[in-house]
Amino acid sequence: MASANLTQLEELVGQLPIIEQLVLIERVSQQIRHRLSSGKNEDAQLAFMAADPEIQAELGKINDEFLVTEADGLGIIDRRK
Repeated sequence: MASANLTQLEELVGQLPIIEQLVLIERVSQQIRHRLSSGKNEDAQLAFMAADPEIQAELGKINDEFLVTEADGLGIIDRRK
């Protein structure tokens, strides 16, 4: 039912003048930022961070650095066999 509510809300917002739509978007954005910064919603914070391209790039670099270590470790195990 959430999707039906979202569709209905979207239709209502679409009926507003553009300036009021922009004001509404800014208000909702501020509420979301406040909730994220308050630390009350850690899952949302983690999801926000996980979607951040800069964080994804940094995690990719870290993963690349450890690939050599992981492969080296596997090589040691293989040599003992």
